[in-house]
Amino acid sequence: MAEYKTPMLIIGAGPAGYTAGIYAARAELNPIIVTGHQPGGQLTTTNEIENYPGFVEPIKGQKLVDDMRQQALNVGCRIINDTITEIDFEAPPYICSSEKHNQYQSDCVIIATGATTKWLDVPGEEKFRGWGVSSCATCDGFFYRGKCVAVIGGGNSAVEEALYLANLASQVIVIHRRDSLRADKILQDRLLNHPRVTVLWNTVVEEIFGHDTPPAVAALKVKNVKNDVESTLSVDGIFVAIGHIPNTGIFRSHLDLDQQGYILTYPTGSCQTNVSGVFAAGDVVSGNFKQAILAAASGCLACLEAEKYLAQLK
Repeated sequence: MAEYKTPMLIIGAGPAGYTAGIYAARAELNPIIVTGHQPGGQLTTTNEIENYPGFVEPIKGQKLVDDMRQQALNVGCRIINDTITEIDFEAPPYICSSEKHNQYQSDCVIIATGATTKWLDVPGEEKFRGWGVSSCATCDGFFYRGKCVAVIGGGNSAVEEALYLANLASQVIVIHRRDSLRADKILQDRLLNHPRVTVLWNTVVEEIFGHDTPPAVAALKVKNVKNDVESTLSVDGIFVAIGHIPNTGIFRSHLDLDQQGYILTYPTGSCQTNVSGVFAAGDVVSGNFKQAILAAASGCLACLEAEKYLAQLK
């Protein structure tokens, strides 16, 4: 067991966590980043990124987060591969205990644990994730211009993804397990009246097929839940939009969360949680958009607010 002391503890190592660490290290706050189980977060499952500023050519998601990590190390951030399992936010200094039986004591905490995509968990999905199976239309839709894609889901996120893709793809097939959408009425009207969108009602995905060399999605098998009739659809891409799960389990009895489990911050636009000196950034915070650049920006904001908080403590 080891004990660590730092003015700023950052929990999570995605774009938000690394950006907060970079800013904190440059401010000579000697921050510690505890990575968690999935350093890099959802970017590690993204094959190519074209919309992150500063890269003329597409960059692999894993390469982008690896560069963020190295940049954080270069400016003096300490990064520890560990997972926080218990927290004490009663009063500063805050104490966090870990899976490796380490203890971290800090004057302030930035939570950047992100959110986990809900996947279909069907054969072929994991194999082709990043090679035709995606969870982000704004990230990957550009690669499917003039092609046929499927969107899985029936809520606001799925309908928004489908409408976005309809501006790029030749055809968008929305696959929903029920006989009506859960999205807002105005979004439903736009979707159902779009000439390039088709909806398959009462339908679930059974399996995803594709080519191995080069890896690419080619088709999916679906089943009508009313009559159990199966069929195969030829598609070039599949976008799963059935929601995210915020990684907030250990914070539930300590911080204010919304109904979906995302951390609430006060006031709107701030990163401050209901506990003084505890901030939240990135996809772990309630919001409509899941983008790496937005997560990085909120990591910067969280650090600046935390820096101001530490100055007031002194």
